[in-house]
Amino acid sequence: MTSSAIPRAIPNVLSIAGSDPSGGAGVQADLKTFSASGCYGMAAITALTAQNTRGVSAVHVPPVDFVVAQIDAIFNDVRVDAVKLGMLASGAIVEAVADRLRAHGARNIVLDPVLVATSGDALGAPDVVEAMITHLLPLARIVTPNMPEAMRLSGGSAPQDSAGLEALARAIHALGARAVLVKGGHMEGSQACDVLFDGAAHVFEAPRVATRNTHGTGCTLSSAIAANLAHGMELAAAVQRAKSYLTAALIASDKLDVGSGEGHGPVHHFHGLWG
Repeated sequence: MTSSAIPRAIPNVLSIAGSDPSGGAGVQADLKTFSASGCYGMAAITALTAQNTRGVSAVHVPPVDFVVAQIDAIFNDVRVDAVKLGMLASGAIVEAVADRLRAHGARNIVLDPVLVATSGDALGAPDVVEAMITHLLPLARIVTPNMPEAMRLSGGSAPQDSAGLEALARAIHALGARAVLVKGGHMEGSQACDVLFDGAAHVFEAPRVATRNTHGTGCTLSSAIAANLAHGMELAAAVQRAKSYLTAALIASDKLDVGSGEGHGPVHHFHGLWG
């Protein structure tokens, strides 16, 4: 008599982040990425933004207790295999989110410290950085800042190469993060270079894609990492697969016709499904 293997449950991944009504970033990008990565996506909204491919024009922050209620509603009912953290608009929200994640024993937490939008608009109150360092860095499996965010978190200077990216990653790691991926998309060069430091340095490179459609790239990469961790992948492999997914989404982004063309359009999250 033979026994058949029990199929692995589809992973459930929660995004705790802000909303982008244009669909290219925030929880909308996260949910698309989770779905494209074979996961069931959920979202707790931490901020409502008025934005499009041109930039952010307004932000509305819900009461902290409502953010908490959303998170508790999910964890009290659903198995959560990974959590992606995006825009947390105030220090009070950061503290509340950290408290609930600890209380529920959340795992595979990916912290994308959304402090600056692709358009260059600042996001979040001044007390967010200190609150993130104190309350969230120790909880996260990995922190995924871009260069400006890494500089704000660490107080470091602008990097010119992979060694500079590693220096920023090491500085944030020294603040209490278990692993740090500093994204080098803002650097010049033919290669898009990211550096992961988790006690050892890992360099990830991919050809730089010539496109203006970069809206939500940070959200997409971090949510892809969360989805891969939810599937049980090791950290470095999860990062590599997420970077490959994002590169393909950038290459396919010109198939989309979203926005006026004056700003940054979105990437193509479903490039692997829509043909």
